[in-house]
Amino acid sequence: MNAPSSPYRSGFACFVGRPNAGKSTLTNALVGTKVAITSDRPQTTRHTVRGIVHRPDAQLVLVDTPGLHKPRTLLGERLNDLVRSTWAEVDVIGFCLPADQKLGPGDKFIAKELAEIKKTPKVAIVTKTDLVDSKRLAEQLIAIHQLGLELGIEWAEIIPVSATGDSQVGLVADLITKLLPEGQPLYPDGDLTDEPEQIMVAELIREAALEGVRDELPHSLAVVVEEMLPREGRPADRPLLDIHANVYIERQSQKAIVIGAKGSRLKHVGTTARKHIEALLGTPVYLDLHVKVAKDWQRDPKQLRKLGF
Repeated sequence: MNAPSSPYRSGFACFVGRPNAGKSTLTNALVGTKVAITSDRPQTTRHTVRGIVHRPDAQLVLVDTPGLHKPRTLLGERLNDLVRSTWAEVDVIGFCLPADQKLGPGDKFIAKELAEIKKTPKVAIVTKTDLVDSKRLAEQLIAIHQLGLELGIEWAEIIPVSATGDSQVGLVADLITKLLPEGQPLYPDGDLTDEPEQIMVAELIREAALEGVRDELPHSLAVVVEEMLPREGRPADRPLLDIHANVYIERQSQKAIVIGAKGSRLKHVGTTARKHIEALLGTPVYLDLHVKVAKDWQRDPKQLRKLGF
């Protein structure tokens, strides 16, 4: 039992920031397992992936939103609406600002939106501190403090962190937890995410497919898991899960990029994704991938619905 002096707390927090500010990496570091897709390509998170941090004194549910940006397509507008609706529903907002980049128009655009949300406590999290020296870090901390003063945002905390070097990650959890309301756990112990397995599997395939490809692909790639079924007639101690998935791109010319010479790239994608999926599901997997063209799907409401947006 908890001592009366420290009541159990539970609630939702989300990380915001411009694309590629380190939000997903931080989510994964806090949860201690891979739940959000991370990539060095900006704008890769599309689904609200919730990671769950279980602690003796609290349960922190992390909601990962897409990066807020000036939309150019229907998909972009839908992603921005999703971000704003998420902000309105969480208990704490963590604003991720990379230490190695000066505050830019994108950060100010988000900060202005945050200033509109009065009641929710806001924490500024300075990510990627392993990439800068102490002088540059100090300058960034001062700049963030100033930004708050200019826009009337009162930061509950300003925390420097490096999720890859594991520096201060525990402190982020401690400080955010303190800001949560008192309450019972929201999810059973042992749950790490409430995202349906099929969506997580699709995300892992998409992450593997994005790895090392040229810049024209990130937005054009969507993955749909068509079916996940245990292979029939397998002995109980040697199960196998059959997963059939389609990788959709927008143009015929992109197909060759994804498949590679004599199918080499697609094979590599399959091998990489399979390892991650097996680790996630804890069972051997047979992964069957097909690449299909869905012409200009990002601008077509019917295709967007079919691909889950």
